[in-house]
Formats: sequence, C-alpha cells, structure tokens
Amino acid sequence: MLAGGEPMLRKDVIEAAGSIRNIIFPIFTNGTFFTEKCRAIFDKCRNLIPVLSIEGGQEATDTRRGKGMYGRLLQLMDDFAARGQIYGASVTVTRENYKEVTSDEFLETLAARGCKLVIYVEFVPMNENEEQLAPGTEERDFISARVNDVRSCRDDIILLCFPGDELELGGCMAGGREFFHINSHGGAEPCPFSPFSDINVRDTSLREALSSPLFRALRTEGLLEGEHEGGCVLYAKRHEVMALVNGNN
Repeated sequence: MLAGGEPMLRKDVIEAAGSIRNIIFPIFTNGTFFTEKCRAIFDKCRNLIPVLSIEGGQEATDTRRGKGMYGRLLQLMDDFAARGQIYGASVTVTRENYKEVTSDEFLETLAARGCKLVIYVEFVPMNENEEQLAPGTEERDFISARVNDVRSCRDDIILLCFPGDELELGGCMAGGREFFHINSHGGAEPCPFSPFSDINVRDTSLREALSSPLFRALRTEGLLEGEHEGGCVLYAKRHEVMALVNGNN
C-alpha cells in the first residue's frame, strides 16, 4: 500500500505502481489532490485502489480534515462509482468517534455510494499527551463485536481492522513478520506507528532489509508474539523497541 503524507503528490510513484499490473496497490489519499490527471491514471490502471480518508460524518470529518472535506469526499465517491472504480475508505478510530464510524448509518452511507472496503485504523498516540484519544479495551471490544456483526450479515463491503485483527493472527504482524514500512527517506521501519529504522532500502535490497538487526531482534525477542490486547503492541513496548535500536547502533 502507498500512504502519506499525501501520495497523490507523487504521480511518478503512482504511475510506477500502476505499471506493475500483477500487484494491487491500495493508495490512501485525503482527496485534495485527486485531479483529472489522477483520475486518468486510475482509469487506466485498475490495480490501483484509492482509499479515501474519512472520519465519520460531516462534523467529524471537517473538524479533522478541514471545512468542506466531507462534501469533497462524497463527490469523489460518486465519481468513482460512476467510473466503475473500486475504492475504499480509511477511518481513524478514536474514543470520540468509534460508535459513529461503526454504525449502520455510516456504513450504509459508504456502501450506497459504491464503497467496497472500509479499513479501521486505531488512533495510535505519538506521545503520552494524546493517549486519551486512543481506543481502550472497552472501545476495542465494542469495535470488534460490531465488525463481526457486520461481517456476518453483509457481503457487499469488506471490513478490516488495524491493528485489531492481529489479535486473531497470533500477534503483531510488523517488523517483517508479515509486513514492514518504508518511510519517505527509504528507511525500513517495523510499521508506520513504530518509526525506528537501522537500514535503508536505497542502499540495500528488500530481502536484506527484512533481515536487518532490528527486525531480527523484534522477531527473536518475542516482542511481536504472545499476548495481544488488540492495540498497537509496538507502541505499548516502545521503550523495549528503542532499547533494541540503541543496542544495534
């Protein structure tokens, strides 16, 4: 997947991804730079799947994304549907919006406009001052129950939870266990929410990056496996991760 910042600012990267037809690329976008030229690329390269960032209804979306963005996103959805473009929505889930974004009303608004995929991304704080926004155990349990209910009764829309679905997959998938993140400078990081790196893909191959000292340590030290409450394991264990980074350096 390609995410940002805003990946639509790099049309060269989007075009390069579109040329690799045997790989599907979800592209997370806020919609502000989705020009007619961008539409032409997506019309031509159907392996590119736009995923629109939306926070719930108009008030929640415009508060976080900017005034008028909710209407802009709905217009894009209608345009995608008219063009036969498969698209999805990415929702940052917080303690403030978790009930709204998992409600039947919200999901029906998306499904009625042709949305085929909703990715719930738990808000992960970058410091202790933001922790009150992150979903806790009660909120995660509610989200999990609602998502399972929707999955059991709807087949017109796919719901994914990150990192919540990892709870049933044996632990955190980051650090090369199932995926990793490449930042804008080429640094290979365990995941977007764990911005630590000890190797750069500009200087090495992807295969070598997967065997970086940090990634190997994360997998062998057991930080990615075992008990999992559904939230971001690497954020909860950020001090241990930093110790590994410092030790490898």
